[in-house]
Amino acid sequence: MDIQQILAVKEAHEAELMAKANVVGVGIGFRQQRQTRSDEVVLVVIVEKKLPRAQLAPEDIIPGVIEGVPVDVQESGRLVPQ
Repeated sequence: MDIQQILAVKEAHEAELMAKANVVGVGIGFRQQRQTRSDEVVLVVIVEKKLPRAQLAPEDIIPGVIEGVPVDVQESGRLVPQ
């Protein structure tokens, strides 16, 4: 995946992703699968806590792909100002 394409999608969709419940950040990074980092560069949406799809309102569901760019939802845990 071309990093410029991922960056363009991030810039175009960051505000709408940040408006979703539980989202605390949007970035570019490596896909995580069961605590293991892959070599696939993706759009990363960081949430405070991952929730089952059934517990999310339809407008808060994060798509798995945006404009052909894969999306990985990663849990950060609770963020507190330092």
